[in-house]
Amino acid sequence: MTWFTLIAVVGIALVFDFTNGFHDTANAIATVVSTRALPPKVAVLMAAAFNFAGAFAGLKVAATIAKGIVNADLISQESGAKVILAALVGAITWNLITWYFGLPSSSSHALIGGMIGAMVGRHGLHASGMSSIQWHGLTEKVLKPSLLGPLLAIPIALILTAIFLTLFGRHAPGPVNRGFRRLQPLSSGWLAFAHGSNDAQKTMGIILLALIVSPATHYPADSKVPLWVIISAASAMALGTYAGGWRIIRTLGQRIAKIQPPQGFAAELTGGSILWATAHYGFPVSTTHTISGAVLGAGAGGSTRLSAVRWGVAGNILVAWLLTIPCAAVVGAGVELVTRLPGGTFYAVAIAITVLFTAFQGRRKHAAPAAAPVPA
Repeated sequence: MTWFTLIAVVGIALVFDFTNGFHDTANAIATVVSTRALPPKVAVLMAAAFNFAGAFAGLKVAATIAKGIVNADLISQESGAKVILAALVGAITWNLITWYFGLPSSSSHALIGGMIGAMVGRHGLHASGMSSIQWHGLTEKVLKPSLLGPLLAIPIALILTAIFLTLFGRHAPGPVNRGFRRLQPLSSGWLAFAHGSNDAQKTMGIILLALIVSPATHYPADSKVPLWVIISAASAMALGTYAGGWRIIRTLGQRIAKIQPPQGFAAELTGGSILWATAHYGFPVSTTHTISGAVLGAGAGGSTRLSAVRWGVAGNILVAWLLTIPCAAVVGAGVELVTRLPGGTFYAVAIAITVLFTAFQGRRKHAAPAAAPVPA
């Protein structure tokens, strides 16, 4: 059963990476699609390629996830792989729930919430259970940077948009929009590359943690991420990106604010730069939080009216952000209880397969919507 559990963890981790890809596709291409800078299929293919390339751009985020969130010493036996499996199923489930409702929630926070829930579920709510989480590392390396991402993105995107409109506002809107549409593939590619450098590493970190704690392997605690793990995670992320998450693309690209090419360029440039900087320091921030903040700031910067931003939609996204960690933790804790049953690993895998099937069924029912017409 030891090897089966480890293989199941690696497989479900790649499933999570896949759902992360199609859930977060909108982060990179929502604005470039909504402004018609690129056709949807071309934009998705480009984002998949840049996501794959970005996964090879560093390993600091992977190290944070593998060694900076939970106490690996407390999950060093067969139960450790089951804890990780439960955490992944919790994260996948929350990803699919928010995808169904078109809410751009954080896959990163879903994964971390699943880990917290599974660890506390295994060790209980008493002192030993609470000590299984490295709360200082969680706060300093995850929660604070994730809050900082959108808080920086909003004003930076707003200021960039205001600068663009000041420089080009006196020109005819047609040539200005066409010029920024030509620039948007570059900024969207940069954002997709930065997304891959951040999010794909989270799955690498989870797989590395499973290899370290599993008795089936002999990976020391200071092991580096194996090349096969990097390639597998990058490929799963790219495939998920290509599958697309059209409901969330609509929310980010059309429902938060009406985005024109100058605003789209500002949002993408801002989001990509922040994600690249945080990945450089090993902070697994939420790409969704960051780009949503950038879109919000760009939308506000492109208009003198606060009504240009649909605050009700922004409020729903905020609620999803707040619920992500606790809800994923509850699911992770519940699945961890399932793994204790005879044949529990099989049941957990069955749950993951069920939610994956739900994703494909949902995608069939919700085909890619046509991008809203944008004035020239």
